[in-house]
Order: sequence, then structure tokens, then C-alpha cells
Amino acid sequence: MNKIYLLITALFLGSQVYSQEVPVQWTFNAVKLSEGKYEVKLVANIRNSWHIYSSTTPEGGPIPTSISFTKNPLTVLSGKFKEVGKLERHYEKVFGLDTHFYNGKVEFVQAVNLKGKGKTNLTGTVEYMACTDKECLPPKEVPFTIALK
Repeated sequence: MNKIYLLITALFLGSQVYSQEVPVQWTFNAVKLSEGKYEVKLVANIRNSWHIYSSTTPEGGPIPTSISFTKNPLTVLSGKFKEVGKLERHYEKVFGLDTHFYNGKVEFVQAVNLKGKGKTNLTGTVEYMACTDKECLPPKEVPFTIALK
């Protein structure tokens, strides 16, 4: 019985440590604008003192946020995704360049059109790197599936 209690305690503590190392929570949704037209939102809620990098961060610096959409013959992406949030720029000595990043919250918005009528899913991954002014976590990929109905 003591071994089971010890195992449960270890698993609980391990999950607490892991959850503290996840400074960004993602939500994914789609808003129907009109028949066959959607606005897809990938929203990053960023814990205090952390930030993630914009897709516009120059090469040679930290890993910029990127979004990869899985090919779907029923969908057409309309243009490039937009970033909606308060973009900050800061010179970082370690990289020798200005980085572009977001604190608090940022939305990545993509216009999507359906080919014909019906329902489908938009899937893919978002890759990002989260940092504070003292540390960075390794880049992370988060898969997503968004229903278009």
C-alpha cells in the first residue's frame, strides 16, 4: 500500500513540475464569416514574465513562431496568417540583433475558404519558443485540429 501511495505522490509532483514549465497555453477555434469563409484563430496565452517570438523575428536569433497547415483538398488558405497582439522589439546581445516578441497574449489569424459545401477539419502544428529574460525553453510543437462547419 505504501508503494502505491508513493507512486501516486511521485506522479502528482511530476505533473506539477511539468505544468510549471508550460508557460504558454494554446486555444484553437474557427469563426464562420460567411458561407465557406472562416477566420481561424490560434491563440497563445503567455504566463507573466514569459514571451514568445514573432514570425517576423530575423534569422540568426531565437526560433520564430511558425504555423504549418496539413494539406486538405477541401480548404484553401487565403494569404499569410496575421499576428494580432502588442509586438515588442528588443535588442538581445546573445543573438546580436533585435528580436520581435509578444507577452501576455497573441492571436495568429488565418483566413480559410472551403471548396464547396460541407464540413472538414483544418489540422497542423504551431512551433514556438518561450523565454524569459533569464532562460529559454527548447522549441515546442503543438498539434491542432479545428472544425470548419
